Amino acid sequence: QVQLVESGGGLVQAGGSLRLSCAASGTTSRINAMGWYRQAPGKQRELVATINSGGNTNYADSIKGRFTISRNNAENMVYLQMNSLKPEDTAVYFCSVNRFGLMYWGQGTQVTVSS
Repeated sequence: QVQLVESGGGLVQAGGSLRLSCAASGTTSRINAMGWYRQAPGKQRELVATINSGGNTNYADSIKGRFTISRNNAENMVYLQMNSLKPEDTAVYFCSVNRFGLMYWGQGTQVTVSS
């Protein structure tokens, strides 16, 4: 089992920045992909960004050039640096990891961007 705890969400004005952090604990050996997803009210959960164990990244088109995902394998951490935030980025952001094909999820952290 892998436990995930996110932090760093909050309220920010449009154009501002936030940095989300996610700490993985439990059976963390051989975690492959780590990532961030988000879910806005009334919408389906969507991928924001992923990063695999080799450091290769994948981003949703809507956030390319504004968000950066990174990870620290030694500390089992994954981060999401969010710049130039827009009101449409408002959502609950979830951390996820993929280990041997199983997906694990955090409880989510709220990000609210005011106009």
